[in-house]
Amino acid sequence: QVQLVESGGGLVRTGGSLRLSCAASGLTFTSYFMGWFRQAPGKEREFVAAASWSGSSTYYTYYADSVKGRFTISRDNAKNTVDLQMNSLKPEDTAVYYCAADTSRIKSSSGVNYWGQGTQVTVSS
Repeated sequence: QVQLVESGGGLVRTGGSLRLSCAASGLTFTSYFMGWFRQAPGKEREFVAAASWSGSSTYYTYYADSVKGRFTISRDNAKNTVDLQMNSLKPEDTAVYYCAADTSRIKSSSGVNYWGQGTQVTVSS
């Protein structure tokens, strides 16, 4: 059974850092694009970052414009995990962050194969 479990959320101050992790099980990890989305209260779920599938150690990454230069996504095929390093956090980054897995290139929340349950990230001003 496919399962994605996020961890690492919490409360941080503006300018601080946080590292989220997603542990995947029940799927062939290297065959999936892995990504992160977030959803703030009253807003739709939005794309944050993604990492391509990887047969070995090579993969490419891409990001939403709002987080470029601040967030870094990485995947570890040996551990079946994908992380999101978040630096220079802003109050507008406050949201529930969700891990996602898809056999196709991740573009939006629509059509994503699998979702984690989410982890709360709160950035205080």
